Amino acid sequence: MRSSSDSPLRKRILLVDDHVVVRDGVALWLGATADLEVCGAVAQTSAALEAVERLQPDLVITDIGMPGRDGLELTKDIRARWPELPVLIFSVHDESLYAGRALRAGARGYCSKSAGSERLVEAARVVLRGGMAFSPETTTRLLEMAGGGTMKAHPLNGLSDREFEVFRLFGAGQTNAEVAAGLGLSAKTVETHSLNIRRKLGLRTPAELIRHAVHLSSVEHNGLSEPPSGLTAAAEVRGPI
Repeated sequence: MRSSSDSPLRKRILLVDDHVVVRDGVALWLGATADLEVCGAVAQTSAALEAVERLQPDLVITDIGMPGRDGLELTKDIRARWPELPVLIFSVHDESLYAGRALRAGARGYCSKSAGSERLVEAARVVLRGGMAFSPETTTRLLEMAGGGTMKAHPLNGLSDREFEVFRLFGAGQTNAEVAAGLGLSAKTVETHSLNIRRKLGLRTPAELIRHAVHLSSVEHNGLSEPPSGLTAAAEVRGPI
């Protein structure tokens, strides 16, 4: 994707993340290397495609959870328009839940924000060389699944990407109306997704759905095995309405 006037020594990277601290930090990490540089950074996926067109990066590093279309949808858009442009997911979300979805969307790797700067730099270099950058545990699981192995799949893997995004937003405390507005969907469509999620996960009520969604959010962000009781209660009262 680079022009002939660019330096051949440094690969150009576009960052997509809605947190300025993350964007600034990653830019410093990558800028400190001899072979990588950040050519641009945007806060929303809606600006990312224009930035790719204008900046012609060698790699896109994107978060998943952002306002509007998420990073997985952005990855699909990039894959459709620029099949040779690699995408690396850099996210706080649990790799075991998202890596398979990221791979299906067209991403070449997944790096946790908790892994640190060295891991991100290493992953970026691997992807730029044409490789795949997933953790050893995730790579083993993906190979098992691709080979028809018997490794137990996570129940949430049965959700479509859109259903999983709705589930995640419920876990962040959003109502049906807020999810619909954020994703550009009708309230009826979100309600249908909610019903499908409950059916696939064997959940009987909206309150059970919210409890499970908040539990996932708590585990991802705090490393908790049980959801905080106060947060769960608040979410149940509010519910997906």
